[in-house]
Amino acid sequence: MKLSYETPAMLERLLVQTGKISEEDLEQALLQGSTYDGGPVGALLATQKITEDGLAQLLAEQSNSPTLKYADFPEEFIEIPSLSPKFLKEHYVLPIRFEDGKLLVVLADPFDRYTLDNIRLCIGKGLKIAISTQRDILRALEDRFGDATMDEIIEDLDEEDLELIGSEEDEDIDHLRDRAFEAPVIRLVNLLISRAVEGGASDIHIEPFEGQLKIRYRADGVLHDVESPPRALESAIVSRVKIMADLNIAERRLPQDGRIGLKVGGKKIDLRVSTVPTLHGESVVMRVLDRESMTFSLLTLGFDEKTLEHFMYLIRKPHGIILVTGPTGSGKTTTLYAALAKINSPDKKIITVEDPVEYELPGVNQIEVKSKIGLTFASGLRSIVRQDPDIILIGEIRDLETAEIAIQSSLTGHLVFSTVHTNDAPTTITRLMDMGVENYLLASTIEGVLAQRLVRRLCPNCKESYEPTKQELMQIGISDLKSAPESLYRPVGCDECNMTGYKGRVGIYELLLMTDQMTSMILSKAAAHELRQESIRQGTRTLREDGWLKVAKGMTSISEVLRVTQEELIEV
Repeated sequence: MKLSYETPAMLERLLVQTGKISEEDLEQALLQGSTYDGGPVGALLATQKITEDGLAQLLAEQSNSPTLKYADFPEEFIEIPSLSPKFLKEHYVLPIRFEDGKLLVVLADPFDRYTLDNIRLCIGKGLKIAISTQRDILRALEDRFGDATMDEIIEDLDEEDLELIGSEEDEDIDHLRDRAFEAPVIRLVNLLISRAVEGGASDIHIEPFEGQLKIRYRADGVLHDVESPPRALESAIVSRVKIMADLNIAERRLPQDGRIGLKVGGKKIDLRVSTVPTLHGESVVMRVLDRESMTFSLLTLGFDEKTLEHFMYLIRKPHGIILVTGPTGSGKTTTLYAALAKINSPDKKIITVEDPVEYELPGVNQIEVKSKIGLTFASGLRSIVRQDPDIILIGEIRDLETAEIAIQSSLTGHLVFSTVHTNDAPTTITRLMDMGVENYLLASTIEGVLAQRLVRRLCPNCKESYEPTKQELMQIGISDLKSAPESLYRPVGCDECNMTGYKGRVGIYELLLMTDQMTSMILSKAAAHELRQESIRQGTRTLREDGWLKVAKGMTSISEVLRVTQEELIEV
């Protein structure tokens, strides 16, 4: 988030003095500031130590100005020809009306003298100031100057166009290509993408059904239906996406994969595109990769102090295998990237083999798997061990061949990171044995296994406290009711979180350390449940237990932890 505060140090100290953040929060923000727009204040907002609304309220108090929210803005705004839409959006300025010979403007930063002086110079009058969030100001400006709505775009296509786009006549590839280059179709696809990026979505789903084209965005791990165009536009929309991703629009019988690079709202965005033929047309999923706002720091992922200390010890070992496990979308890649970023230094050579490479890591040699030309995980690994690496990251261990090369690499003095798709840490050991890996090799190479999930954070702006019932506490595994907090938090929903009650995600973790007893049990081919019992006896916190700690701290809800740890209940 772009910030322009003239006196950031004063604002940071003010946040501490007014109790908005702690000294520890400020120290962490100062360390992370270089990776966020707006420096430490941007880091505090991005990590949700403060909210935009809380920051706006503080700035209003310090400038003796009123606060306004989006709902408070009038429907009609005064037009100031000398203040361009670009200037207003870049500096978060919303002119409202003239009052007593002065212009009432809504600002996100009342101490931005450069902007205030420019406005006075342009209008030749004094100013009255009100404070709002950047989010609400941009929303109001988009209402006035932004792109056309979906309905307005569709109105530009007459009924004949809609019939042609959705009919059997679109087998004519030239005709289909012409449709994909029509201005309304281009604007419609751009609108779908920009809305997803602005809403913080991680995936865009375009799904054709009989009589309906459904658009869904995945935000914080959960899919949500959004406004969808007519079913008749499906072929044109899919063709437009394919052209952007440099895919073959004539091929509609086979799956295709591609990439789109573009700028949305001044940010560089990569879209990973996948198309699959279905009964009623091609289903398209676009994974949104925001490279500019993505940061990799173990300190912000949600590790508790003890687990983080043990994990940091593991990743600094000179050799061995460290595995991260969990289902798709559980944050495994982010954890591994954060680990590599932590241990990366000029005296270490790091090479990765991934499918695909999602984010570029400075100073790391990254190889993307290309199965069509024979570049698989296994073949890539055979080559990179001759590149004299110190640390190797394997995107995923899928088969015995890849597992054996990973083990051989660790035995020859390399530190190897990889992922496996299992439900928990102990099951990972037995899964590798089921693949055919010898138990004595696992016992001598694996240093630790980290299982993880992502739970949604409660929206700090609207979460409410309540007294949990005995049944809720029993569901999450709390038998000693006296040890539970008197009140917990649950989601409500507001404009800031799009009425979901949640905003952002945080990890829950289970770290299995390879002790002498655990090594002995692996050598005796112990079952997964026996490894699990021994792990718990050694003090390992399960995923559900780690989730409960975050519930008790007010970070998430009981229902959210139960949602992502259902398999634990099944296995017990």
